[in-house]
Order: sequence, then structure tokens, then C-alpha cells
Amino acid sequence: MGPTLQRLFSTFPDGWPGLGLLLLRFGAAIRLIYFGTAGVTGALGQSVSVAVRVAAVVGGLLLLIGLWTPIAGIVVAIDQLWSAFSMQYSHPDDQWLPIVLAVLAAGVAMLGTGAWSVDARLFGRKRFEVNGRNRRR
Repeated sequence: MGPTLQRLFSTFPDGWPGLGLLLLRFGAAIRLIYFGTAGVTGALGQSVSVAVRVAAVVGGLLLLIGLWTPIAGIVVAIDQLWSAFSMQYSHPDDQWLPIVLAVLAAGVAMLGTGAWSVDARLFGRKRFEVNGRNRRR
């Protein structure tokens, strides 16, 4: 998966763009984890399947740490769109939150994770010194 993920994103940006990606990941992930865990404990009062809740929690955790982000983002986007259009919500406005989460997850999947992620540490570009003068020991 390393070369494939590295080909998806030519860089893992840091600085302001990396911070923006980190905020997008955290915003989506925290809400997804809450959506999944509150549904399991019955706090939301909606009858949503366990598979949708588990996918939300696992996808949220993967987005939070930035691991396998393109795959996690796509799975979460499909899961949230499925949740928005297949479930009966008590209020019509309740379906917009899963749609927004799907858009955020798809956006993060397309843009990448940024420099502050597990993906960047595992699959990011490596720098090798060929001449041996600045070799780390």
C-alpha cells in the first residue's frame, strides 16, 4: 500500500495547509466518533444499524490519526450518505449532518492527510543522503 498511497499524494503539506487538513480531519473524526458511540448507547434515539455506527467509529478513528486516509474517507463518505438517504429521521433537518460529514470525509480523502499524520510518517517521501557527509547515525 506504501507506493500506492505515495502516488495518490505527491506531498504531505505542513505549515498552514497541513494545519488546515489537520483541522478538517479532527472536525470530521470527532463528530463521527460521537455519532457512532452515541448511537450504540442509545443517546440519539434513532434506530440506525450497528454496521453504520461501527463504520462511523472506525472511520472516525482512522481519520483522527490519519491512517489509510483515502480508504477511510471514501468508506465514511459512502456510509454517511447511506445513513442520510436510507434512514428515517424524526426531523427533516437531521439528515444534513451525515451529508456534511460525507462531504468532509470525501474532501479529506481527495486532499490527503497533511504532514501531521500516520500516513505521512509511514508513506511520505524519504530523504536519503547519497554523498555520506550528512549521514545520520
